[in-house]
Amino acid sequence: MLETRQLEALAAVVEHGGFGPAAQALSLSLAAVSLRIKALEERLGQRLLVRGKTVRATAAGQALLAHAKRVRLMEADLLTELQGGGTARGTRWQSLSAAVNADSLACWFLPGVAPLLQRHRLLLEVVVDDQDHTHGALKSGDVIGCVTTLAEPMRGCVAEPLGVMRYHCVAAPAVAQRCRTAGGAVSPHRLLAQPAVIFNRKDALQDAFLQQHFGLAQPNYPRHFVPAIDAFEAAIALGMGWGMVPEQHLAGRTGLVEILPGATVDVALYWQHWAREPLSAQRLTAAVKAAAGKYLSRHAPPLA
Repeated sequence: MLETRQLEALAAVVEHGGFGPAAQALSLSLAAVSLRIKALEERLGQRLLVRGKTVRATAAGQALLAHAKRVRLMEADLLTELQGGGTARGTRWQSLSAAVNADSLACWFLPGVAPLLQRHRLLLEVVVDDQDHTHGALKSGDVIGCVTTLAEPMRGCVAEPLGVMRYHCVAAPAVAQRCRTAGGAVSPHRLLAQPAVIFNRKDALQDAFLQQHFGLAQPNYPRHFVPAIDAFEAAIALGMGWGMVPEQHLAGRTGLVEILPGATVDVALYWQHWAREPLSAQRLTAAVKAAAGKYLSRHAPPLA
């Protein structure tokens, strides 16, 4: 049997980013935390942490962290059941974690899961990353599920299709006009002469748009980086450049026009989660799938 206190020490070191903060969170001495980690590593015969300026878990450490999260959730579910169910006012708050891309978080994820969190007294920790990278947080054991573009299930996980987020290339009218020839056609050269507004350096939607609709493979063009949804869309509306905006955000919005009407980029999303989920995690999965079914376009499976 694994020692619970040793698992708690391992989780605390990773979650708090070091031995000192972990010791403080656990109300232990630094030596006590170090001894627990050392004993766990000796028992398993392998390193669980990579020590340096930042502390991170090894592959074995990541597997143990995922196990520790499952144990925590199962214990919390059991306590809730013993106390009379998840809607009782006196039920303890319980924490869940998920990795979500910023657009999904703003468009449909939070509206979809908010009623569940309130009903069952669940606390949600959201890790925000690009949809092509969120699965890393699930692999490392930091979260119990993620919204991702990765269709292939990771080890011990299930990947369920959620639907498609459709993106339009938009700009303020003056910027869009500068991208056109005298005859009104969109000129790729004029478009690339205008700055793009990009969420962050992991965001590849603009490159996907240029590749799909103009056949341009990773061309050079000026870029603004604005890593906040409201500020990102405000930057486009202010005429700083052109950018890719989810269809849901454009509904009823004025002041933005499409650069190339009807030309979109579709991003298929999946919910990757543990194959063996505690009850609270099962509820989150059900809420995420229901929200996606309500807000996202239907996902067409790839051709065999």
